[in-house]
Amino acid sequence: MKLLHLSRGLVVAGLLGGVATASGIALTTTSGWLIVRADQRPQIMLLLTAIVAVRTFGLARPVFRYWERLRSHDAALADLAEARTATYAALIPLTPARLGRRGRTEVLTGVVDDLTDVVEASVRVTVPALTALVAGVLAAALTALVDPRVGLVLAAMLLAVAGVAWLADRLESRAQTRVLDARAEVSRVAELIATHADELRAVGGTETAAGWLREAHTELRVSVARQAWGRSLSAAAVLVITGIATLAAAGLATTSGASTPVQALLVLAPVATGEALGVLTDATRALARARACAARLDELLDQEPAVATPQGPVPPAVQDPTVLPSSGAAQGVRAPRLELRGLTAGWVPGRTDLGPVDLVVEPGEHLAVTGPNGAGKSTLLAVLARHLDPTAGTYTVDDRDVTTTELADIRSHIAVVDDEPHVFAGTLRANLVLAAPEADDEALVDSLRRAGLGTWLDALPEGLDTRLGADGRGISGGERARLAIARAIASQRPVILLDEPVAHLDHPTADAVIADLLQHAGGRSVIMVTHHGVGLDRLDRTVTITREGAHHGQERVPR
Repeated sequence: MKLLHLSRGLVVAGLLGGVATASGIALTTTSGWLIVRADQRPQIMLLLTAIVAVRTFGLARPVFRYWERLRSHDAALADLAEARTATYAALIPLTPARLGRRGRTEVLTGVVDDLTDVVEASVRVTVPALTALVAGVLAAALTALVDPRVGLVLAAMLLAVAGVAWLADRLESRAQTRVLDARAEVSRVAELIATHADELRAVGGTETAAGWLREAHTELRVSVARQAWGRSLSAAAVLVITGIATLAAAGLATTSGASTPVQALLVLAPVATGEALGVLTDATRALARARACAARLDELLDQEPAVATPQGPVPPAVQDPTVLPSSGAAQGVRAPRLELRGLTAGWVPGRTDLGPVDLVVEPGEHLAVTGPNGAGKSTLLAVLARHLDPTAGTYTVDDRDVTTTELADIRSHIAVVDDEPHVFAGTLRANLVLAAPEADDEALVDSLRRAGLGTWLDALPEGLDTRLGADGRGISGGERARLAIARAIASQRPVILLDEPVAHLDHPTADAVIADLLQHAGGRSVIMVTHHGVGLDRLDRTVTITREGAHHGQERVPR
């Protein structure tokens, strides 16, 4: 991922910032000249030019700074919008097979935060660097016109501060990795404890888990302290350089033969310039952070997708997944026939996590998939959903080989409901429209009622406008599962894949959720992975997945 770039907007912002900073330097030095000259009590007319200059520089600094912020932030926000679009487009093909053991929170938070730091580096690094360069060169050049020796002092000061910035970047980069790793460990442990709080309490492991969290926080505190030491060193070095430059300028000014007001101007020039150059140490911190973020994003996004894009001519699309009977929306859909022959698949190249499997799912069939942990049940769903390519064998949808059919075509037929459906911090309507962008409110309400949330919806004072999640209405585990099923129904997709959808619910609630889903499935095919027996008697048949393949259990019964 490109870390820093120079666009026209950023160059203009850097120049505006340089003028603003140079105005601040000029304000300080001119004010020093004016104060010393005024102490000599000359005629007021001799001070008018300096007075006007002080007012001009005083007004120019905030005005140019405002323009610089306006241009730089406008450019950064435009870049962020483009970068997010491109990043999410690159991330989608990697989901879920190439995300490893990363949780959804880790992926979403990490990508959003890392991408923001990378894009904002243009504002936090490029613009300050241009600003410091323009202001420093102007200050050195104009000072050299008054006294070339002091001008050389300012030039040497610029080089020294540049060296400190380089050193600060090295120190920050080395510390940044440790801090980020420690922070990630704190987040991982905290999420683990919060997610499994009841289980930990049940086995008496609360204190042990709290010890893990304390250890993670201790490591983070040590890492941050080391990082702060490097930052303090670079900030102090800039102050030392400024002090040395000021003393050198004072010594040269006293031997220059210039008037006392001019000597004051020369002495204040390094002071004002040092203050302006201090932003470079902050810029190096942002650069190191952005570099680490860019490396993590590249590591994630530069992977080969687990599903290959078909090459060559693509056959016609599979039948329209939204063909409905005349009885109304969501009454039923026309499901395709799914067939797997000798199919094997694996999440990691060279490893087989599923198969070989022979399986046929007839249109509208309700199927349970059971088996021991690690047998490949979730892998099977990933293959069916076209999130993972088979390593051998065939997978056809209505006799079309999926590997030669457009991904969007196959995926448009399949809705996935997992064991931890996500509820977005937004309105109930927004959580449903995500799965059915073209659906109107009537269709959304219908999907909620078919998922068994009719009574719950009627109790909401704001109906579909009710906010859920953060700063909104809380939602129980059963309601969360039903909301995910309502999304699947609203999507009008003819195949619903369920991966332990009721694993965290009590038996009566789980049975009711499955009953409502199957009752309103219409013509949809339903394939449910489960570890327990809840709802199995409501399904047409059961298939047990083992390392040796698929074993058919209960025969299909009429519904």
